[in-house]
Amino acid sequence: MPEDLILDMKGIWKSYPGVSVFEGFDFDLRRGEIHCICGENGAGKSTLIKILSGAHAPERGTILFEGRPVENLNPHSSMQMGIQTIYQEHNLFPLLDVVENLYAGNQITNGLVIDRPTMVRKTREVLEYLHSNVSPFERVGRLSSSEQKVVEIAKALVQEAKVIIFDEPTSSFSQVETDHLFQIIKRLVQNRTSIVYISHHLEEVFRIADRVTVIRDGRKVSTRPIADLTEQTLIRDMVGRDVSLFYQRDRLPIGEEVVFEARHLSGNGVHDVSFTVRQGEILGIAGMDGSGRTELAELLFGVKRAESGEILVRGRRVRMKTPLSAIQRAMCFITEDRQALGLFLKHSLSRNIPIVSYTRTRTPFASPSEDARISQHYIDELKIRTPSVSQLVVQLSGGNQQKVVLAKWFASGGEFFIFDEPTRGIDVGAKEEIYRIMVDLLRRGRSIIMISSDMPELLAMSDRIIVMRDGAASALLEKDDITQETVLRHAIGVA
Repeated sequence: MPEDLILDMKGIWKSYPGVSVFEGFDFDLRRGEIHCICGENGAGKSTLIKILSGAHAPERGTILFEGRPVENLNPHSSMQMGIQTIYQEHNLFPLLDVVENLYAGNQITNGLVIDRPTMVRKTREVLEYLHSNVSPFERVGRLSSSEQKVVEIAKALVQEAKVIIFDEPTSSFSQVETDHLFQIIKRLVQNRTSIVYISHHLEEVFRIADRVTVIRDGRKVSTRPIADLTEQTLIRDMVGRDVSLFYQRDRLPIGEEVVFEARHLSGNGVHDVSFTVRQGEILGIAGMDGSGRTELAELLFGVKRAESGEILVRGRRVRMKTPLSAIQRAMCFITEDRQALGLFLKHSLSRNIPIVSYTRTRTPFASPSEDARISQHYIDELKIRTPSVSQLVVQLSGGNQQKVVLAKWFASGGEFFIFDEPTRGIDVGAKEEIYRIMVDLLRRGRSIIMISSDMPELLAMSDRIIVMRDGAASALLEKDDITQETVLRHAIGVA
């Protein structure tokens, strides 16, 4: 094992019932290196984390850590060796203060007594090292998402981490918070801490990586220095084909019938918005964060009540009192936060997929066999990668979770779809699959409103675009007028 390697994995094999994940996977990590991992959802990134954290054991292969073979790795031994994982979702005790979180299960003692003054002193030192203003005595549940991430990094440091794994750490961060995290990571590697950084944000990869490994279908496709990579090369390695094939969709004839209309809609921070959606059309909604895009969707779906204006479905005025009102009119809402608002993560696919269709049943009793049949139908149709209908949704990749959300609404017989950030948090290859599903909806005569912060997605998928600013529609752009510059100018108010 070369002297500068702290971790070396060779020929790793790992499978789950019905699904093979790793097949001869290789990976190595140098001391003081930022090594980014890229790959489609389901490529094996989460499995790599589970193996290194000791949650899952590989079936074959060798792992060397600091030159010594590692056997029977488990969560305790992984942490004892110096491997710490910072997950996308926070893994802290919200009712405890910062000191208590940093030393949970690892308290410093003076004889039989917990030495809290020493723990407070060391907590102050590590927070100062991280240039954080967080108080050691602050209850963690009161901290912002980025501050909680700093606490998790501090916890790794007090436990003398030699390798820190970051799993999509900036998914809910602003640009300022992301910049601060990167400053912390750079400080860590200067002290020879090694970083494994997993992200679907390619711009972050090019900002921070020393080397990049691409995983596809459980195998290492490539490991390259960042200086030898372009975005086009990286995406091609991830999906196995050229980037020029992305963001293109079939253009289908749009029907004359207006299936949905909003007239002078106000409420929930939205002011006097009017638009129509025709059969077979994708109406894109653009705008900066806080412009009122999601607030508009909540009015349309009855999540929030409109103060004035009206909504028409196929020419008939309707009152969207609740989401149930919208569901009964064959509307579907694919929410931005699929995990918190779109899924029951700790339940199976067969519990998630039929759930909306229950609103249309005439019996108060569920039929497990019918639920399983319906679920299997949409698993096959949407190509959801799962060993069975009994798999817990939390165990699926992000792209497959998004497909379960779609399956839930498809099973309801929906005709009009609102997609709020349909591909947020999923990789390039999974995005293309979602796009194909959306276009297939159009072929079936459905209509779509699509809210997106992804400019290439908006430009490629939308037939028309409404640009929101300060809760109002600042522009309605027809297809021939849609350019990135035009959308941005209207979004920031300089058009």
